[in-house]
Amino acid sequence: MKKSFTIHDLPISERPRERLQKFGVEALSAQEILALILGRGIAGESVMVTAQRLLSQFGSLKQIATASVEELAQVKGIGVAKASQIKAAFELANRLEGYPETGEKPIVKTPEHVASLLRGRLKDKKKEHFLALLLDTRNQLIKVAEISVGSLDTSIVHPREAFKEAISASAASVIFVHNHPSGDPEASEDDIKLTKRLAEAGEIVGIDVLDHIIIGDKNYLSLKRQGLF
Repeated sequence: MKKSFTIHDLPISERPRERLQKFGVEALSAQEILALILGRGIAGESVMVTAQRLLSQFGSLKQIATASVEELAQVKGIGVAKASQIKAAFELANRLEGYPETGEKPIVKTPEHVASLLRGRLKDKKKEHFLALLLDTRNQLIKVAEISVGSLDTSIVHPREAFKEAISASAASVIFVHNHPSGDPEASEDDIKLTKRLAEAGEIVGIDVLDHIIIGDKNYLSLKRQGLF
């Protein structure tokens, strides 16, 4: 019976971890980076084979990034644990996009700035993610809080949840942001009603709602700029 190929059959100098240490992560192929994220393969099979299977079945890194945990877990050698690792790695990359390298708090002034900050985090999401940018009195970003995940039609954002973290962080104002998985940022009637409801609640608790931004595939919509609340 022929022995299966494992990572230990590779010369040490050709193993992904050793290549990263010697040449830097930029020198690694997509297959090697995926192999490092996965950590190990399955019995009798190299993690490199598992990584290549992922690329072959989904066709590209983008398709892997947008796949659900359930879809990834169906690939031989992956399972729920490794699928979760993959999703977490791509999410970290998404959240990094748009944030300053200096660690200084960005000052948020325009819808364009909001879109640039969060497009990476929200692009290609298959569900609606409702976020709140919590700002101080100088419009500096305190944090980005995730309020809910799911269609706003079926999972209504309650003002209590929307302002909970803002109150805890002593935010002076908030900007709400959510994505439309369809790619079209046009505001629905539910979007408008929700925004007006949140703005009224903000007045009661003393936290200004500066805007509600809807992120699409290639563009965005500012409800404030459109005069919708």
